[in-house]
Amino acid sequence: MKKIFFQQYIVPAALLMTAGMAGSCKKLIEIPPSPPTEIVQSQQFADSSTTMTAVALVYSYVSLQTSNGFGYNDAKLPEATGLSSDELIYTSTNIPDMTAFTGYGLTNRNSVVAQLWANQYSSLYPINAIIEGVNGSTGLSAGFKKQITAEMQVVRALYYFNGVNLFGGVPLSLTTDYNVTNKLARASVDSVYGQILTDLTSAKQNLSVDYPSSGHIRPNQLVATALLSRVYLYRQQWQQAYDAANTVISSGSYSLTSDPNATFLDGSTEAIWQLPATSSYYVTEEGYDFSPNYGAAPNYLINSWLLNAFEPGDIRMQDWLGQMVVNGNTLYYPHKYKNIQASSPTTEDYMILRLAEQYLIRAEASAELGNGAAALADVNIVRARAGLPASTADPASQTAVLNAIMHERQVELFTEWGHRWYDLKRTNQAGTVLGAEKTGWTADAALYPVPVAQLQNDVNLKQNPGY
Repeated sequence: MKKIFFQQYIVPAALLMTAGMAGSCKKLIEIPPSPPTEIVQSQQFADSSTTMTAVALVYSYVSLQTSNGFGYNDAKLPEATGLSSDELIYTSTNIPDMTAFTGYGLTNRNSVVAQLWANQYSSLYPINAIIEGVNGSTGLSAGFKKQITAEMQVVRALYYFNGVNLFGGVPLSLTTDYNVTNKLARASVDSVYGQILTDLTSAKQNLSVDYPSSGHIRPNQLVATALLSRVYLYRQQWQQAYDAANTVISSGSYSLTSDPNATFLDGSTEAIWQLPATSSYYVTEEGYDFSPNYGAAPNYLINSWLLNAFEPGDIRMQDWLGQMVVNGNTLYYPHKYKNIQASSPTTEDYMILRLAEQYLIRAEASAELGNGAAALADVNIVRARAGLPASTADPASQTAVLNAIMHERQVELFTEWGHRWYDLKRTNQAGTVLGAEKTGWTADAALYPVPVAQLQNDVNLKQNPGY
C-alpha cells in the first residue's frame, strides 16, 4: 500500500470550509485537531473531509516546521534575495552563510541555499500527492476534484516560479514516484515556465471568482490570474500581462489600503492571496527576522541604496521602515510586518499576492506596448497611496517611464518575495546596477548554486556555471 506521511500541523479555521459539487452550497468539513502522521492513500482521499486534512497542510504557515506546510515560512527567501540585490545588509553572526549573499561568495555547500532548494521540493511532494490522490479517488465528486486540483496547480506554479528565478532550470517534479523523481535532470527555463503557464491556465479555467473558503487563503480565479500576469511580464508577453493584471484590477474585488500600515493585516482590502500566519512562537518569518528582538540591534538593515531611493514625503518610509538609534547612529530595518509575538494586538497575515503589484505590472506592460500615459496613470495610483505627487517622467519617453516604474517597484515591493532581485535580473540591469554598487559581482552570480547534496543524490543534475 502506498502511504503518505504528514506531520501534525495547525489548521486555520477558515480552511474548514470547502466547496462540494460545483454550483452547490458550501458545507462544513471538520478537520481532526490532531491528524495522524501516516495515512494510507486510499483512506486519505476517500472523501472530501479526509482530503481536506492534506489540503490544509499545503496552506499551513507554521513557524519552525521546515518539513511540512507552506514552504516559504522559514526558507529565508526575502532575506537571501534582499542581500543579493541592493536592499539589505546582514549584521548578525547567527547564520554565517548569510554573509555570502552580499558579496556573491556563494558555494554549493551554503546552508541557506540548500534550504531554499529543499523546502521547495518537500512542499511540492504533498501538492503532487493531492493531485494524484483526488483524481484517483472514486469517492470524490467531479466538482470537488476539479476545485482541489486547480488550487494545487496554483500553489505548484508559485513554487516553480521562485525556483526558476533562483536557480534557473530546475527539475520538474510532477509525481510522487520516487523512481522518477530521484533521477530527474534539470528542465530548461522555457520548460519550467511552460509548466507554470499550463498549471495556471488550467487553474484559471476551473476556479470560480469566489474564494472557496472564508478569507483569501485558498486561491480563486483571480489569484491564478494575478500570478499569470506576473509570469507573462517575466516572459515579456506584454499584452497578456496587461490583460491579466487589468482583469484583476477591474474586478473591483480589491482596493489599495488608504494606510500602508494596514496592507499586511488580516482582511486587508489589498490582499489577493494571503495566509494566516500564527504559531505559539512568532507570527511571520519576516516579522521575526527583520524586527529587533528584545532590544537587540536589527539583524538586517536597509542598505543605503534602498534608503536613498525613497523620496521626501514618502509615507512608506515611515510606515514600512523601522528605526533604532545605536551609538548615536540611526539604523533602518524592514518593518512591513510588525508582529513578533503571536500575542500581538493586531493580526497580520502572510501576503503572497497584492493589488499594488498588479498596478505596477499593468503599468510596465502599458509602457512596453507604447502607452506611456496609461503606464504613468497606474504608477501614480501607487504613488498617491504613498503620499507622493504624480511622477514627472515624460510619457513620450519609454525609457523614462520604465525607469519610473522600476523605481516604484523598488520602494513599493522591497523585501517581498525577491521582487528586487528578480527585477534586476529579468530587465538585464543586475550587472549594471549591482556591479557598480558592490564588489564581487559576476554574471554567474545571477543564479544560486545547486546544493551539493542534491548533486550527490541525483547524478543527472548539473551545476550552474561558476560554482
